[in-house]
This record gives sequence, C-alpha cells and structure tokens, in this order.
Amino acid sequence: MATGGTFPAVFDSEKRPITAGGLVKTGPIVFMNTAEQAGLTRWRHKAGTPEKRFILEAKGPGVALLDYDNDGWLDIYFVNGSTVAALNGKEASPHAALFHNNHDGTFTDVAANAGVTNDRWGYGVVVGDFDNDGWPDLYVTNFGKNRLYRNNHNGTFTDVAEKAGVALGTWSTGATFGDYDGDGRLDLFVAGYLSFDINDPPAAGTKAVGYASCVYRGSPVMCGPRGLKGERDHLFHNNGDGTFTDVSEKLGVSDLDRFFGLGALFADVNNDGKPDLLVANDTTPNYLYMNKGDGTFEDQSYASGYALNGDGREVANMGIAVGDYENNGRLDLVNTTFSDDFDVVFKNDGTGVFTDVSYKCGVAAATIPFVGFGDGFLDYDNDGWKDLLIANGHVYPEVDKHPDWGTTYGQRPLLFRNLANGKFEVVPAVEGTGLATVSVGRGAAFGDLFNDGKIDVVISNMDQPPVLLRNVNPDHHHWVELKLVGGTKSPRDAVGATVYLTAMGIRQRGDVLSGGSYLSSNDMRVHFGLGEASAVSSVDIHWPSGASEKITLPAVDRIFTVTESKGITDSLVIGKEGVLQRAH
Repeated sequence: MATGGTFPAVFDSEKRPITAGGLVKTGPIVFMNTAEQAGLTRWRHKAGTPEKRFILEAKGPGVALLDYDNDGWLDIYFVNGSTVAALNGKEASPHAALFHNNHDGTFTDVAANAGVTNDRWGYGVVVGDFDNDGWPDLYVTNFGKNRLYRNNHNGTFTDVAEKAGVALGTWSTGATFGDYDGDGRLDLFVAGYLSFDINDPPAAGTKAVGYASCVYRGSPVMCGPRGLKGERDHLFHNNGDGTFTDVSEKLGVSDLDRFFGLGALFADVNNDGKPDLLVANDTTPNYLYMNKGDGTFEDQSYASGYALNGDGREVANMGIAVGDYENNGRLDLVNTTFSDDFDVVFKNDGTGVFTDVSYKCGVAAATIPFVGFGDGFLDYDNDGWKDLLIANGHVYPEVDKHPDWGTTYGQRPLLFRNLANGKFEVVPAVEGTGLATVSVGRGAAFGDLFNDGKIDVVISNMDQPPVLLRNVNPDHHHWVELKLVGGTKSPRDAVGATVYLTAMGIRQRGDVLSGGSYLSSNDMRVHFGLGEASAVSSVDIHWPSGASEKITLPAVDRIFTVTESKGITDSLVIGKEGVLQRAH
C-alpha cells in the first residue's frame, strides 16, 4: 500500500488512465508480445478468487529462465498459485509450467514429465546449481512447504527439500542463492512474507486483523500486509553433502522485526568480492546486510541509505533490479513500489552507500501512477548502456470500478532508455506492440531467449497467461555473452562472479546473479551490448574464489563459455536458419 499520500490521477488524451493508456501511434518498436506464437498462452496462472478477498490471493507469481537440459537454449519456468479448495483436496491443484525451448521460437510445457508441477500455492522461483554438478537446480517458494528441485540430468527433477532441510512450511517469497562464506558452495536465503491461517483468514473486524475495516481510497479491499504479523527470513548454509543448516539467527539475518519480505538478492554492492544480501520489504524498511568477509554479516540497512527512500519513508518494496547503469563499476539498485509512490533508484557511491536519485534520473514521475513488481536492467538496444524495464499490475481488482481514480488492475510495462548521462527517458508505448500490452504483471525475468544477442523479457501475470516481450529493436549493434563456469573453489555456475568488459572506451560491468526482480530469476549468462564496436578491448573476470582472470575475445556477436583458469572453452554463434553452432 502507498506511503506517500495520494497523487492526482493521470489520464491520456482519450480520458483513459495512464496505466493502461498513453499509447502512441508511431514510434520506436522495441518489443512484440509473442507469447501466443511461442505457445505460452496455453498455460495460465490461477490464484484464489478473482475478487482477491485475501492477500494470499494477490501476491506472486515469479518466473525463471534456465537452461535445464544444457542444450544452450533458455527454457522458462512459471510458478502457479492455488485455491483454498485445492489446498483442502476438493479440486485439482493448478500446475506450474516448465516450457522447453524448441529452438524455433516456440516452447513446449514439459512440467509433468519433468516432475516440477509443484501442486502447492507457489510464489517465487530461483535458479542455482546447489550441488555443483553442472546442471541448474530450482528452488520454488510456496505458502506452505517449499520445493528444492534437484536436476537429474535427464530432463527430470527430484524434490529434495525435506532431505536438504530447506522446506520450511510458512509463507516464503523471494529467494536467492549465493556463496556468502566463500567455500565454493551456494548457500540459500529465503524471505518470509506474513503469517496467514487458511482456516482463519485475515478479514476486516476479525482478531487476525484488528481493524474494523480495510479500505483503499475509501473502498473496502482485502486486508494486509499492515496490521498483520510478518514472517521470519531464513539463511541456509550449504553443507556440501546435499543438506543445509539454518544459520539465520546466528548470523543476524533472521528478521527479528518480522518485516514483510518480498524481493531478495545476493550481490556485491561494495566491490570487496563478497556477496552482500539485499531484502526488499513490503511497507517496511529494507534490509542490507553487508558481508564482512569472515562468514558473518553486518546490518547496514539504515547506514547505507537503502532502508528508506530519499524522503525518509519506508515504501511498499516489491522487486529489486541490480546493475551498473552509469558504467562506473558500481552496482545501483531499483526497488519497485506501490502506486502514489515512485519506484526508487538507489545510486551507489561505490562503498555500498546509496542515494535516492529517482527524480534526478528521470524515473520517479512516470512510475507514480503504476504498481511496480518485476524489474531489471537490460541493454535492449545493445548500445553499451543499461536500460530499465518495469512490469506493473495493481493488487486491488476494485480499482477498475472507479475510473476516476486514474488507475487500472491490468497495467502496461514501462521501459526507460539510458541516455548515457545518468538519466533515463520513457520509451513510448506504440499501439499493438509489447510495451502496450496490459496485464496484471508480477514477476519478470530477463534473458536472451532466442540466442540472437537481444535481451527479451518474460512477465508472469495474475490469473492470466504470461507475456513474452520479444526484442525486435531494429538496431544492428554488436554484442557478446559470456557463460561462466566456476573452477574447484568457486560455485560451478559462477554465481557471484563479476565481469568488466571494455569496448569503445566504455568499461561495463556484468554480474552473475541468482534471483532478483520480483520473485524471479534471470539468464545467468552475462550480456554486453557493444554499440558500433567490432572488437572488445579487454575482459577482466573476478571469480567468486577471489581469482582474477583476463581473457581476449577473438570475435563479437558470439556466446562464449569461459571456464575458470582455462579461458574460453566454447564459442557459439547463430548460423543460417537460426541454428546454434560452434564458432570456428
């Protein structure tokens, strides 16, 4: 819910709320929604009732991009919700989807055969190779017990959450893998949202709520999260034998305040080579736990400037985007928020101290009418500067009954183009294109789905089929992508690695991260747009083990595999008819 007051409604020239209107007839065409052509619309998300009487029905779902069968093409995992009747065994549970990439622009749902349908009330998903066997595993967060799907290397998965000790059983949301103690194994952090009793749901006037009524702009709506009891967070240390140990209390990251955790991400924000821990909390202050390098953390939430926005207020934080948008070697952050508030751009001074530059950089004003969820930095035009995309969607279906409020339940995404001077500008939504797609957006995952060097975006929606924003930007800029493979002292999937690439005199930074956005997980390959540059000057890789390695890229417009201490071990290029082949 909003913490910044009520702003005047914004309408377009046709008197439509700007959240679903404001379209233009001509302009740059960046994305097309190709979900139907890709076969993704055969599946749809479902959570509770359309009325969203309870907060359990309104959050989620996330989406993950992963190459589960190691064929060089990204597949898509969509989390599904459930219903009270399904939880009580009175109807069939909605199924999650695992869409296998057919290499021709289409996808096939193989979730049932793969054993990853979940059949619980799902929210988030994160990708990480927790057992270092070279195959990506999946962790799915639920209301109730979570799943840890271990990859069996044959197109199937086995849920080992109970055996591994990471099932929990509360309401989990954002999750992230990262090697916080530098032992070469991925640890797991899981954010908790709130305590919810399905047999005594929090309705206005009940003991569970304590409020006589729950209203939004004077209209009755579901209750929460304010007034409800939050859930604790959990950090699980990887023991290296297939099990984890809960060390959250011991390390001071268990969320004693019981804030409402949503987004979570391990990322090195102070450039010391150790992953720090970010938690985006709903209507409560954020957490930033700084990694001290000795296996412990220090709570720097307030000292870092990340706990509150520039006005000194806690906001309804949902998703976390992380990236070096100024090309100065520092990871900046963007947290999405509720409407009547602005999405917050946190500029990093290089030491992990952040300043709210949302208005200064041109993001704040455009986002105020929207309810933001999934977000991410992406260089959509491959000019060497990271742009920003935000998926939006309201949480109260009731808003559609009040057109004078200037907002809608379904909302269009927002794309901000990086002007290479510390500022962004909104890319107009052209009628009939991807940016004009109106949906109840939640999770968003970013990656090169078609191995063409262009970053696409998959958006998971409430009670709807997904959106696939295929990047059709007409630029002919060059690019490279790096798939990193860790050595014996780093996680095998190189989560936590940082790459510095210089071309055209511009030094870019890319990080291998697990999680982020809103309850989602992105392509782990590091992507760099190169603009007009037909060669890369230098590549400097900082591995999670602490080792640094300089490599020389022999060409551009390629996907290179780089293995720690061995240099380039594979090189792929799209040949004729879109066939991925080894480069010579």
